[in-house]
Amino acid sequence: MEKLMYVLWGDRADAVGLVGRLGPTLSALDPLGLTIDVADADADVASPVPTPEGEDPHIAVVSLWLTAHDRRVPFEEAIAATGLRVAGYLVSGAVYTDYGDNAWSPARSWSDGERSPAILTVCLIHRRADLDASEFLTRWHSVQSPVSAEIQPRARYVRNEVIRALTPDAPEVDGIVEEAWPSAEHITDPDRFFLGGGDPERMNANIARMIDSVSAFMDLDRMRNVCMSEYLIRTPLRER
Repeated sequence: MEKLMYVLWGDRADAVGLVGRLGPTLSALDPLGLTIDVADADADVASPVPTPEGEDPHIAVVSLWLTAHDRRVPFEEAIAATGLRVAGYLVSGAVYTDYGDNAWSPARSWSDGERSPAILTVCLIHRRADLDASEFLTRWHSVQSPVSAEIQPRARYVRNEVIRALTPDAPEVDGIVEEAWPSAEHITDPDRFFLGGGDPERMNANIARMIDSVSAFMDLDRMRNVCMSEYLIRTPLRER
């Protein structure tokens, strides 16, 4: 089984009704798994990293699990029919933290197809130019993942390492990070986002620790982050 992710760019208005249009069409093609993250009205939350002015944000991410990536053509045709700019990637996905693994969310209780109660931040990340791929992954996986779990109220964390692009002219992306937060306030309130507990000194220390960690492996100028709703439409067996 292989995981494929398709990033869609456009205006937030283009995201209206996207799950209703794409979900049934892609489900009918019988993938092993299907998730759609979308920047809809339920996730109209200011991102911690706003998209630069004049640049289209990514407004949706479609994740597919297939027996093999070369069986993807009908799925790509359905996604392309949205008329949005699309780039597809083969990824190695890991559910580092799932709902119910921590104090920030109970175990999943909602059915496939229902909107998850959390708010997602979906981040496209890029390796620092002075790091090789091995060091980038070591710092991301062995340092950043546990640090962020310690100092942020993250309900779920799906870490997707990009193996290679699947569509022509896909922009270079090294990772796609999906992080679920208990509420909008846990994203927009710095004290909650960095577990300050009402203590400015603790909050600022956690902010500094986070900046040190991410800047050690990521090109922060190229990072793009958008808040989205999560629809687990067909959960792959390995994630149930």
